[in-house]
Amino acid sequence: MAPVPPEKTPPLKSDPAGDRKAVWGWAMYDWANSAFATTVMAGFFPLFFKQYWSQGTDPNVSTAQLGLGNSAASLLVAILAPVLGAIADKASARKKFLILFAYLGVVMTAGLFLVEKGQWQWAILLYVTGIVGFSGSIVFYDALLPTVASETRIDYVSSLGYALGYLGGGLLFLVNVLMTLMPERFGLPDAVTAVRYAFLTVALWWGAFTLFIVYWVPEAADRPAAIRARTAVMSGIRQIGKTLRNFRRLKTVFLFLVAYWFYIDGVDTIIRMAVDYGLALGFRANDLIVALLVVQFVGFPAALGFGKLGEAVGVRRAIFFAIGCYLAVTLWGAMMTSKAEFYALAVMIGLVQGGIQALSRSYYARLIPRHRTAEYFGFYNMLGKFATIIGPTLMGLVGLTVKRILLPPAPSTADVLYYGQVASRWSIGSVGVLFLIGGVLFYFVDEKKGRAEAARLTDA
Repeated sequence: MAPVPPEKTPPLKSDPAGDRKAVWGWAMYDWANSAFATTVMAGFFPLFFKQYWSQGTDPNVSTAQLGLGNSAASLLVAILAPVLGAIADKASARKKFLILFAYLGVVMTAGLFLVEKGQWQWAILLYVTGIVGFSGSIVFYDALLPTVASETRIDYVSSLGYALGYLGGGLLFLVNVLMTLMPERFGLPDAVTAVRYAFLTVALWWGAFTLFIVYWVPEAADRPAAIRARTAVMSGIRQIGKTLRNFRRLKTVFLFLVAYWFYIDGVDTIIRMAVDYGLALGFRANDLIVALLVVQFVGFPAALGFGKLGEAVGVRRAIFFAIGCYLAVTLWGAMMTSKAEFYALAVMIGLVQGGIQALSRSYYARLIPRHRTAEYFGFYNMLGKFATIIGPTLMGLVGLTVKRILLPPAPSTADVLYYGQVASRWSIGSVGVLFLIGGVLFYFVDEKKGRAEAARLTDA
């Protein structure tokens, strides 16, 4: 077996502007892949799966099929992310891995266009594999952040990525929604055909705009020479065990990851459960689609603004502010009664959602050893995949418990509806606990201590 070259830490970029072409090439990948997150994952696939590909199937069965598919994809990526990250670091192949996973997702998304009515097995297989491509590419996309952004601009660059993601994903989603509402204006016979073409537009959009990162972002040259694939794989697998042991020396990183897990679980729970909560309160599906679009387009300037806020008042304060806003959202959401309040909450979420995601990413990038970014971002994204474990479970248990306690014996239909909404309000309010725990743990994260721990590990 060929010897593995000694690890070498790349120098920090000192130019405040950094390589602008590389920065924009990196950020454009968020513009590219967000089309999948909005149109496919959040928008059309769940609805189309139930109404077209699983037509005639018991709704509870189709829900279970979709839920198991999502869980399988998340679990697979969560398990593979740290290992693939370590391999990519050893082989200096972060960009190569990103391209591989991105175009895997592109091909699978395009394949959805070909799936006929009732072929739910093919639909779920392509969807799950598409999620693996999407989520896997994010691991290496995040890992490239420290290589394209100077230390003084890393918060802004991270925010730029999220901002372009909100704008790009929102623009294509808006076009796709219009396609389904007015198919004849787009030369399409009906809404069903429009949805199928929407999947194809996502694949084309994702594939085309990924070319910016392919051609504008160089691979990080942080190893003196390339090593053989087999050597990189074996070294990467061994590195995982070493990294787990190193968490004893990187206590600040470990504490941040635990804090991040709690508050990002709250963020993701609101993202995934907001539509369900709105339906439980009696809002129309069109209202929910409009709210989703509001979040996307408010999120564009807000994510950029949060990057500037992080530079002005410090990333730590900005993250605390976002956590506080989310806590207010959960409390207000538990008490809202009107559609206007629902839209106001959508605006508030749009103002902070991209910010807390972007600044958490750039804050974490400061704490980890710079020569193993893909590996450590593998763990970071692994927690992202395991997020929404606590939140939805907490919501479900609180909702069922409250309803069981309040519902009178032999309830009328009106009683079931009323107390069901009361239980839903309690359930969304319970998510605030996650932000409280995450905020308290984040309070004890010391960035200076974390940087010192990473430096000692690098020098060891």
